[in-house]
Amino acid sequence: MDSEKELVNRCLGRDPRAQESLYKRYASRMYGLCLRYAGNDDEAKDMLQEGFIRAFRYLKDFRFQGSFEGWLRKIFVNTCINLKRKELKFQSETLTEEKTQNPDTCADVLSKLSQQELIRMIRELPPGYRMVFNLYVIEGFNHKEIGKLMGISESTSKSQLWCARKNLKMRILNSGYGT
Repeated sequence: MDSEKELVNRCLGRDPRAQESLYKRYASRMYGLCLRYAGNDDEAKDMLQEGFIRAFRYLKDFRFQGSFEGWLRKIFVNTCINLKRKELKFQSETLTEEKTQNPDTCADVLSKLSQQELIRMIRELPPGYRMVFNLYVIEGFNHKEIGKLMGISESTSKSQLWCARKNLKMRILNSGYGT
């Protein structure tokens, strides 16, 4: 198996076998990332394809400083954001105080959910909620960064996250896991 550096250099030399190898090495992980942003499998596949097109286009810019997978992940997150940004329309919602729930109960409910069930529930969130939730909770961006990436205000990002969490909580409770 090629080292990362050898594989990248072979891809830069337009070696189709190296490109296929790079794709096979990272496709499943990047597809998982795309699924979190996409509304359905077809959209995730489109994001995956567009992400690899961009990755190969900008491969010459990778400087072997830090991990290649981290660099690739950033390309994919930005690709997903750019593709979703075009279709997102944010609605202003009046926030009310969220009822607190016993943390032990939350942990117990989450332990009963499979990873696939949780991913499915996240994918069913409205697009704006899903984007902010993924960026904040999974990717680790702060609200200021999310606002800049998505072209929204910091307070809109906070509102979207609050609504996403509330929506997820209701989905979990309605699924029978919260009883």
